[in-house]
Amino acid sequence: MRPGYVGIVIAILLLIAAIVGYGTFFTVYQTRQALVVRLGEPVRVITEPGLNVKIPFIDNVIYLDKRILAVESQAHDLNLQSQDNSNAAQVVGQQIDVDTFARYRIIDPLKYYQTVGQEGADTQLAIFLTSAARRVLGRATLADVIRNKRDELMKQMRELLAVDAKPFGIEIVDVRIRRADLPEQNRDAVYARMQTERQREAAEFRAQGSQKSQEIRAKADRDVTVLIAEANSQSEQIRGQGDAERNRIFAEAYGQDPGFFAFYRSMQAYRTSMTRGDTRLVLRPDSDFFRYFGNPSGKSAADGAAVLTTPPRSSNAAGANSANK
Repeated sequence: MRPGYVGIVIAILLLIAAIVGYGTFFTVYQTRQALVVRLGEPVRVITEPGLNVKIPFIDNVIYLDKRILAVESQAHDLNLQSQDNSNAAQVVGQQIDVDTFARYRIIDPLKYYQTVGQEGADTQLAIFLTSAARRVLGRATLADVIRNKRDELMKQMRELLAVDAKPFGIEIVDVRIRRADLPEQNRDAVYARMQTERQREAAEFRAQGSQKSQEIRAKADRDVTVLIAEANSQSEQIRGQGDAERNRIFAEAYGQDPGFFAFYRSMQAYRTSMTRGDTRLVLRPDSDFFRYFGNPSGKSAADGAAVLTTPPRSSNAAGANSANK
């Protein structure tokens, strides 16, 4: 045999060995699990990662994900339970748009393959999720879905979906309500009603604040009036006491020296009436007002003449008078 043919045969044999080896060995990664199917019938489930073997050209390996997968349901309308105390529910006719999603894990690859096949269970789970949402949320109110019992409702949805998904070898990890909103055709009406309610509450708050401010302002004005009246009363009393004390001091000063007191008061009257400005006095020159101008003692000329013309009593006249008596 020629060396060329030997090389070709060896190459063919190596190629066949590589094909057989490739068809015999397969690897299962940590994020996957494998199901070995022989002529359409499942024969083995591999959940541990590593290198495995199969019969080439006869066995087929189907890989399934071990990680947590997600399925989403399309947004749909739900009719909620009637709620007398909920204005929003009355406005929208107890309808909301709900968008939900679920997290699941494949725990039984054999059952999953037998019930779902290679197409996957997302479509079927989405139908089950929508059904669970309608069954649970249809008995709830708008306040329960949005605020009061949201966690409890999602837990009930997960339990119902877990029962429906169990025959498929699927474990439901979690179910969540992504969005619960009002229908598009009623959203504007609800927002307008909410805005009206807020404006009414704001008007009430402003009215209460205005009333409170008027009460505070009236009390402050009353307190100011009372304080001013009390201050004026006290000031009048103090001023009266001061005037009385001043008059007392003047009276004492006048009693000690009436002449000096009269002179002092006259000097004050001169200073007050003869200050710089348009001061006009229409008085007689011999008026009593100017008595200190002619005589520093304040006595007028007539008083001085009367004093000088009065004869003094002599001792003889005094003795005669006493004898006559």
